[in-house]
Amino acid sequence: MRIRLWHWLFLGILTAAPAAPAAERLLVYAGAASKPPTEEVATLYERKTGVPVDVIFGGSGHVLSQMKLAQQGDLYFPGSSDYMEKAKRDGDVFAETEQVIVYLVPAINVQKGNPHGIRELRDLIRPGLRVAIANPEGVCVGAYAVEILENELTPDEREAFRRNLANYTESCEKTATAISLKMVDAVIGWRVFEDWDPERIETVRLTKEAIPRIGYIPIAISRFTKDRAAAQVFIDFLTGPEGKAVFAKYHYFASAEDAFAWLGEKKPVGGEYVVPTIWIGH
Repeated sequence: MRIRLWHWLFLGILTAAPAAPAAERLLVYAGAASKPPTEEVATLYERKTGVPVDVIFGGSGHVLSQMKLAQQGDLYFPGSSDYMEKAKRDGDVFAETEQVIVYLVPAINVQKGNPHGIRELRDLIRPGLRVAIANPEGVCVGAYAVEILENELTPDEREAFRRNLANYTESCEKTATAISLKMVDAVIGWRVFEDWDPERIETVRLTKEAIPRIGYIPIAISRFTKDRAAAQVFIDFLTGPEGKAVFAKYHYFASAEDAFAWLGEKKPVGGEYVVPTIWIGH
């Protein structure tokens, strides 16, 4: 009888034990290359699940450093592969959880109507023009810009570009804002900036020969997460129909093939670029 009693008590404990609680909220460290759609997806996710998603935006390298310093965060969502490769190499994310969300192509971004008649890369070295790029030391699109300038311009032309360089911006968002607010005449950014603010930003295509590679925006679970399962649910939402629809609304490329079709040529995808020291600390 005593054995049977303990048996039923044990079963009662098992059946009465509550399920593991859902995450109270999620924290994402994100590169600003995805800011408009990521903000929408976070709002939609909270509405669907009741789980708030806090997103810290900035340059991909900068937010990676913040995540490591704070030793917190559930997901790392950089603006391109460069810093995800670093995060994987340093063990800051679970590499097996990485998912590619969308693809990006570098472009010149100018004020709506293109008042300065900028048609190609070398137009950016015209005397008196004000240009900007993102800080290549911590922002992915800045590293892409430097890679293009180093590959396409002569040393004298690069020096002329630097004379026109008004400033380094701190993130993709601030690079786009520099055009929206007419702080500069042109930036080397992402094609998608035009779709962030179509009333004030226009895209000028770089030649396909000038673009050494296309970028992509990946996401992975941070090693600092306290709820890996909940973080994976957010990735699944981001890569599912509702998440994809938000990114499509802003005309991000859903596949590398879509990016190649727009560009007119197949290019390497992702990778890393080491920025020459002359561009550091401008």
